[in-house]
This record gives sequence, C-alpha cells and structure tokens, in this order.
Amino acid sequence: MRRIAIATVSISLLSGCATGSKDTILPHTGPTMKEVYDAHFEHTRQRFRNARIDMGRRGVADTPSNLDGYTRDADAEIQAVFPRLPNPSLVMYVFPHLSPKGYPVPGYATRFPLYETVEYALPGEVEGR
Repeated sequence: MRRIAIATVSISLLSGCATGSKDTILPHTGPTMKEVYDAHFEHTRQRFRNARIDMGRRGVADTPSNLDGYTRDADAEIQAVFPRLPNPSLVMYVFPHLSPKGYPVPGYATRFPLYETVEYALPGEVEGR
C-alpha cells in the first residue's frame, strides 16, 4: 500500500512539471540558426576589416622608423595563428620525509602544469590578442 502511495505522489509531481504544450514552452519567435551563424561571421568579418583599416592609417614617414610592430616573423605568426590554450600551474607542497635510504628530505614546494600536454587553439577558435 505504501509503494502505491509513493508511486501516485511521484506520478502527480512529474505530471505537474510538464504543464503546457511544446508550442507554449518553446517560442517560435527569435532568430533562426542561420541568422545566428550569419551574425557571428559578419562580426568576425567586420573585426578583420577594422584591423586592416587600422594598419592602413600608419602613413608614410620620411625618416626611418621602428617597424617592430609591423614586421612579420615566424614566432609572431605562430602565436597569432595558433595561440596556446591556457594551462594553469598547480603548486604542491611535499612534506618533510625520509628518502628510501633513510636520509631526511626537507619540505619543499613544486609547480607543475594542470594538463600534461600543451594544447593549441585552431585558427579562429579564440579571439585575437
């Protein structure tokens, strides 16, 4: 008898959560997935257009100038195209102990990366820095 009461209460609670039809819960208004993708890619295209416009504003100088920020090198290209994903460091404290041969080892702290391997983002996966 107790099981029947528990089952009845469970069914009534579950049916109370499912009020309304699919059409009332999920609205039909709002952007479609195509519109969401198009807006995202338009934002990306606009960002690249703005970057090109900013590069063109430098102007021509009569005197030699430092071009470090404008020249390309292999390291900067790799960093720009394939940025490293964050890999936080963990700090672990090793308590004082005895070595396997019986010598005392003082306590110390060591740091190691959270992830074993270095991961790189795919081109366009993260915002430019």
